[in-house]
Amino acid sequence: MHPASPPAPLDGAAPGAAGADARWPAIGALALGVFGLVTAEFLPASLLTAMARDLHVSDGAAGQAVTATALVGAVAAPTIPLLTRNLDRRAVMLALTVLLLASNALSATAASLPALLAARVVLGVALGGFWSMAGALAMRLVPAHRLARAMALIFTGVSVATVCAAPIGAGMGALWGWRSAFAAAGAVSVATLAVQLLTLPALPPRDRPDLRVLGQLLRRPAVRAALLAVLLVISGHFAGFTYVRPLMEQVTHLPVGAVSAVLLAYGIGGFFGNLAGGAIAGRSERNAIVAGAAAIAVLAAVLLAAGTSAWAAAVAITLWGFAFGGLPVAFQTWIVRAAPDQAEGAGGLLVAAFQVAIASGAVGGGLLVDRIGALGGPAFAVVALTAGALLALRHGPRPDAGSARR
Repeated sequence: MHPASPPAPLDGAAPGAAGADARWPAIGALALGVFGLVTAEFLPASLLTAMARDLHVSDGAAGQAVTATALVGAVAAPTIPLLTRNLDRRAVMLALTVLLLASNALSATAASLPALLAARVVLGVALGGFWSMAGALAMRLVPAHRLARAMALIFTGVSVATVCAAPIGAGMGALWGWRSAFAAAGAVSVATLAVQLLTLPALPPRDRPDLRVLGQLLRRPAVRAALLAVLLVISGHFAGFTYVRPLMEQVTHLPVGAVSAVLLAYGIGGFFGNLAGGAIAGRSERNAIVAGAAAIAVLAAVLLAAGTSAWAAAVAITLWGFAFGGLPVAFQTWIVRAAPDQAEGAGGLLVAAFQVAIASGAVGGGLLVDRIGALGGPAFAVVALTAGALLALRHGPRPDAGSARR
């Protein structure tokens, strides 16, 4: 990478080139895109039982709406940057938002599980492509010393989505049917597209990743450690989160109103967890990941031991949201700093790992839920998150070991 002249910091500048201006409205547009994507991604968790009844399938089968998105996202994440490497990144991001809009429209009108899964495949393309480039674009929109703050702002979209999507989705599903929640998500997608059209600057392609570059990235120890940690930690989280509504209904025996309230508390916890996690990750991604993963493992164990108690379940799920809030920004910061010279390629690999982990958690948790009941999700979470915390503790980047980041 080479420093760019001040008039064109976005067209080839090294991340954080001196004098580069921060484009905070564009960062805000990325955050809004994240909000729309995560809202659509997480809606099935709050609507699972209603979707299963309407489509005449089991809870575990309905949960594969999460799996379909994740599997396609895993493929799309590394391939979208490759297929679009000669295109302006602004145009690519806008196209991905159009796919998000199409997915929500198809989900709202799906008459069968295969139709719903097809809609979720479209979401997977948008999700994988968007996430693979978000970190790389943030590096081009703000100076290097503002990267952690920019990433935290982008991930605020995740936090706000978790605050809104789960409880509002559950509430709308109870009042007007689960399809109304996807219709509302479609309206959010329209607003997102308008804001991105107004604020995203031209971003000519720069990294131009290829398959050879992806292979080179996989040979870097820091990259491999980050990807394995993602597989363990995120699969554990989603094994528990995807099936949290069946747990609250079948183990804790909460009514729909209480379920919505607990999901709202989870989302609020996630919002503040994102802020706290972003601050911690700015100093040490390793500490943020170890603390978050270990905390979720403990909370999953609490659900296993005391999930029949309404208070214990509500507090554990709320704190789970807080603990998870800092993990995505910590992982994204880790991978971008591990490969700053190929941020899009590294971002694609990270998102692929995230989506494989989500699919693994949804499938593994679904199998356990269908076989042993709603506590199967937390059981999967305890094992995977404990292993992930130990891996990050041993191999995560240390602030005093700058060379280990590369």
